[in-house]
Order: sequence, then C-alpha cells, then structure tokens
Amino acid sequence: MSQIPLIWYCLLILALFLYVLLDGFDLGVGILFPFAPSDESRDLMMNSIAPFWDGNETWLVLSGGGLLAAFPLAYAILMPAFYMPVILMLLGLIFRGVAFEFRFKAVRARRVWDYAFHFGSVLAAFMQGMILGSYVGGVQVAGRSFAGGPFDWVSAYSFMTGVALIFGYALLGSTWLVMKTEALTQNWARKCASYVLAYVALFLVIVSISVPTMNSAIRQLWFSFPDFFYLLPMPLASAVLIVSIWRQLGRGAQISPFLMSLGVFLLGYIGWGISLWPWLVPFAVTFRQAAAAPSSQAFLLAGTLFVLPLILAYVAYCYYVFRGKVSQGGYY
Repeated sequence: MSQIPLIWYCLLILALFLYVLLDGFDLGVGILFPFAPSDESRDLMMNSIAPFWDGNETWLVLSGGGLLAAFPLAYAILMPAFYMPVILMLLGLIFRGVAFEFRFKAVRARRVWDYAFHFGSVLAAFMQGMILGSYVGGVQVAGRSFAGGPFDWVSAYSFMTGVALIFGYALLGSTWLVMKTEALTQNWARKCASYVLAYVALFLVIVSISVPTMNSAIRQLWFSFPDFFYLLPMPLASAVLIVSIWRQLGRGAQISPFLMSLGVFLLGYIGWGISLWPWLVPFAVTFRQAAAAPSSQAFLLAGTLFVLPLILAYVAYCYYVFRGKVSQGGYY
C-alpha cells in the first residue's frame, strides 16, 4: 500500500498546526487591541507582529491548496459545508490586512482602523472555531457529495468552540506581548494572560468532556482499557501546563508563558488528531478514500518537499532577525 497519502495527510496536519500557532498569536494581539492601556501600547502591539503576520498566513494557503490538490474528494465535500464561515473568516483577515496598511498613515480615522483590526481578528478567530466545532461534530455526506444544509455549521457546540478559540488566541497573543514588550504594555499583557488563562482552562475541560460524547468510536478510544491509561498523560500534561503558565506569570517570567501556551495548543491538537484518525471528513471519508491518484500525489509531493524546507528556513530566519523586544520606533 502506498504511503504517499499518509505523507500528505501528515503534511496537511503540520501546515494547519503551524497556522494555528503562528497566526494564532497575531490574531490574539488583534483580539486584545482595543483594550490596551494607551495608543503607544497599541503601536507596540502592531510593531511586535508586523514582520510576521502576513507570512504566518502562508500556512493557511498551504492547507487549503494541499487539501484541494492531494485530497480533492475531501475538498469537494468540506468546502460546500463551510462556504459561509470560510468566506467570513477571509473577510476578517482582509480587514486585518487593510488595517495594517492604513492605521499608521491615518490621523483622524486611526480609531476606525483600530476597530477594523480588532473586529477582523475576532471574526477570523470565531469563524475558525465554529468551523472546528462543526467539523468535529461530523459532516453529512451522501455518496461522494455534501448532503447537509448551508447552516449546518451553526450550532450551540460550534458557537462554544468559536468563543473558546477567541480566548485561546487571546492567551497566545497576551503571552507573546509579555515576551516582546516592556513596562506598561508588558504589565497589562501579563494581567490579560492571567485573566484569559482561566477561561482557556474552563473551555479545555468542556471540550475534553464533550468530544468523546459526540461519537461512539471516540468514546471507545478514550475510555476503553488500556487506551485510557495510554492517553491519560495528555490531559494531565495540559493541566500541568495551565498551572505552570499561571505560576510563571506570577513570577514575572517573560518567555516561558508563551512557550507553555504553545504546548497547550500542541496537546489539544494532538488529542484532536487522535480522536479523528483516520477520518479526513468525519465520520464518512478517510484520508485514503479521499486521496488523489498516486501519480498526482507523487508529482505534487516532489515539489512540496523541495519548497517546504525553504519556507521553514525563511520563517526561522525571520523570527531570528526580529528576536528580542519590540521598540516604539520603526513603524510598520
């Protein structure tokens, strides 16, 4: 059996995870933006993510393009299911991009662009969370086509996951600002991180309890023996990280809260992946059933394996060059 579909499946998981982590903190900065203590703090917040935000969205493009090219059947089913939230998410990202370009040039209308940046970030994060909640709940499929309605993605559960992701991104954004800023802005960001951390912990508990109840296979996986003992370290590690973030914030740490917040997202992402394996369209189409022709996937994989290390190297170099604290000068 060819392993190319599995390789592509792993590449898509990697690309989506990198998007969530890297674009998550700059969406989190946008979510917190209007609550900053001063205009100078907002300038610093913009400057802290200006070198990274557009490059972070590369991983979203790679995820969508890879899904279309490598798993066209899954793309044909999932896109009709999520047309509306995807369009709303993209509109939010567009508002953010426009706000970046115009805010530092505007004088009288600066507040307008502040709110465009904020509400664009909130909208993008909320739609991503709603897509995630609806995706985990499963998509109606008949044969090889989406069989549901245009508003199937709207539910109490998807609304909850949308709000949860807003708080999750706010945690990433606030701990990023703790790491990248100083004085007034850093102290404010530290308080924000402590505040949103409690909500992140609450939503983690809710999601951890609710996901296994949504599907018998997931429930069997997490609560059967001996799988229960194999998987138990993951929620325990998440609890340890949550407590450690809170303690590190109280001790005045600057870098470790951000790294630990990334760890919380990583553990949640791994748990999500374990629950949905091997489905690409839960719980109807596996990644092997959705795969394109082996020759097509092999051809695309050759180019991807050449380009992907270059992208990773560029991203690493960018973060290295712009390491350290952000300054008040050097506007975007």
